[in-house]
Amino acid sequence: MIDPSADRAVFRQLADLLRNQIESGSLGPGEPLPSELRLAQEYGISRTTVRQAIGQLRTEGLVTVDRPRGTFVRVPEPIELIALARGERASARMPTDAERRKYRLGEGVPVLVVTATDGTETVHPADRVQLTRP
Repeated sequence: MIDPSADRAVFRQLADLLRNQIESGSLGPGEPLPSELRLAQEYGISRTTVRQAIGQLRTEGLVTVDRPRGTFVRVPEPIELIALARGERASARMPTDAERRKYRLGEGVPVLVVTATDGTETVHPADRVQLTRP
């Protein structure tokens, strides 16, 4: 339920509702979200507010927007295990535009940078790798 008089912005309330549906599995990977018009009518809010909520979920990497088809729950990428060798360090940062294109990263998805003991760095999409120790 959306409460316009609540302290929390209406678009955030809608994003919370949709996020809960995604996390609970009510909306599964690859499934479309209801249209902007349908969400606006169902919750009695403006399409601008719906777009803000979808933008929030997109930034979080939960949905993808495929114009003109619609908005879909993001299908997770397969996870690759990367073992950090002794002395290697890992850090996270937001990708450059070139890295975003190279790895086809959605908005809000960081990269992990692994720095070897000799100073060389390798970059990995954070939504597709899991760092481990050997």
